[in-house]
Amino acid sequence: MQAWKNYQEENKDRFLNELLDLLRIPSVSAKSEHNADMLACAKAVEQSLKNAGAPVTKIYVTAGHPIVYAEIITDPSLPTVLVYGHYDVQPADPLELWKSGPFEPTIIDGKIFARGSCDDKGQFYMHVKALEIMTQTKSLCTNIKFIIEGEEEIGSPNLADFVKSHTDLLKADVILISDTAMISMDNPSIDIGVRGLSYIEVEVTGPNRDLHSGVYGGAVANPITILSKMIAACHDENNHITIPGFYDDVIASTTAERTKMAEAPFDESEFKEDLGIGQVWGEKGYSTNERTGIRPTLEVNGIWGGYTGEGAKTVLPSKAFAKISCRLVPNQSSAKITEMVLSYFKKIAPAHVTVNAFEHHGGEPYITPIDSHEYQSAAKAIATTFGKEPIPVRGGGSIPICSLFEKELGLKIVFMGFGLDSDNLHSPNEKFDIVNFYKGIETIPYFHQYFAEKK
Repeated sequence: MQAWKNYQEENKDRFLNELLDLLRIPSVSAKSEHNADMLACAKAVEQSLKNAGAPVTKIYVTAGHPIVYAEIITDPSLPTVLVYGHYDVQPADPLELWKSGPFEPTIIDGKIFARGSCDDKGQFYMHVKALEIMTQTKSLCTNIKFIIEGEEEIGSPNLADFVKSHTDLLKADVILISDTAMISMDNPSIDIGVRGLSYIEVEVTGPNRDLHSGVYGGAVANPITILSKMIAACHDENNHITIPGFYDDVIASTTAERTKMAEAPFDESEFKEDLGIGQVWGEKGYSTNERTGIRPTLEVNGIWGGYTGEGAKTVLPSKAFAKISCRLVPNQSSAKITEMVLSYFKKIAPAHVTVNAFEHHGGEPYITPIDSHEYQSAAKAIATTFGKEPIPVRGGGSIPICSLFEKELGLKIVFMGFGLDSDNLHSPNEKFDIVNFYKGIETIPYFHQYFAEKK
C-alpha cells in the first residue's frame, strides 16, 4: 500500500536512529554485570512498543531477565499474530577484534556495526516499526501480540514457565519470528526450519595442582593433551561423528529435498573467500548447504587451560576445559543427545584424569510446513516487495523455544528473517545492512495483510 511506503519514507531516519539508541544498551544476558542494562533495555523495548501504538504493554519479572509483552487487539474476530524476538545479545568478546565499539553503533558503507544489530534487536525492531506504520495509517488488519524476551542467548531458561502459565495471554493463530537470514537480497529465501541444540561443558582434571613442566613433564598426564585427544576422537576420517547412537534418530532427507536444496544459489569460491579459508570442511557425502542445514554437528566452542597470559610460564596444568555444542536435526532429542555426549566423554576418559561434564542448555529442532497458509502468507509478502518468489531453505542455527511454543500454544511458526549469513552473528563486527532493515519494515505489513485473508 502506498500509505505504508509514504509513512516509512517520511520516518526512516527516525526509525534508524531509534534502533541505534537500542543498540547502545549492552544487554548481555550471560554476564551478571549487565543485569541493570538488561532491565534498562527491557524498559526501552516496552516504551518503543507503546510509542508504536500498542495500548497494552507490560514487563514481566522472571527468575532471570524480564520479558516484555505488548498487544493491540483491533477486533477479536480477526486473526492474531504473535511476534517473538529477543533483546539480549551475545558477549562482545574478543573486544580487540572489533573495528568499532560493540555498543557504539557505527555505520560504514550502509551497514550498522554493533552487537545485536542483526541478532536480534535490528530484526525484532522491524516489527515494532511495522506496527507503527499500520497503526498510524489505520490499516491494521490483524491483532498483534509481542513477546520479547531477554534470555534467548542463554537458552531461554525461564521462558517455558512463563509460556505455560500464560497460555491465555499468548493465545494467537501464528507465531512470526525474524531471527534468521536470507540467501541474499537478490535471492530472497525463507527458513523452513532451524536445528536443535545441545550445549555442554567438559572439565578434565589431572594432578591436584599446576606443576612445573620440567620437573613433572613426561611423568604426569597433561589434561589439555588428554582433552584434545578426547575431542579429536569425536570425528572419524570422514568427519562423521563417532559417538555411538548419535545418528540413530536422524531422519535422512529425501533425494527430492536434497535436489530442491541444491537449487539455492551457492558460490563455493565466494564462500571460501569471504571466510578466508582455503577449503571447505565437513561430513563426507554432503554439500556445504546440506552440512549446515540437514545434518547434525558437534563443534568445540571454546577450549582453555594452563597459562594463557602474556609471556611464558612453564606449567603442566591441573585442569583443562572445553565448551561443546551439537546442532540437531528433526527427530533428534536434545535431552537424549546431551546425555549421550556427556556419557561419552566420561566413558572415554583414561585413568590418568577425571572428567566432570555437565549441560548448559538445549533446544529442539523445528520444521515449518511450506504448504501452510502461514508460510504462503510470508512467501507472498516477500514476493510482493522483492519481486521474486523466496526459496525455502533449512537454517543451521537454533531457536530453542520453537518446539516449546508449538507444544504449549498449538501454533505454527513462520520465520521471516532479513539478515545475511555474512552478518557475523556471535562474532566481532556483527552488522546489519540498513537496506535489509528497511526492506523488513516494508515487507512485514504485507504478511499481516495476506495472513488476514481467508485461507
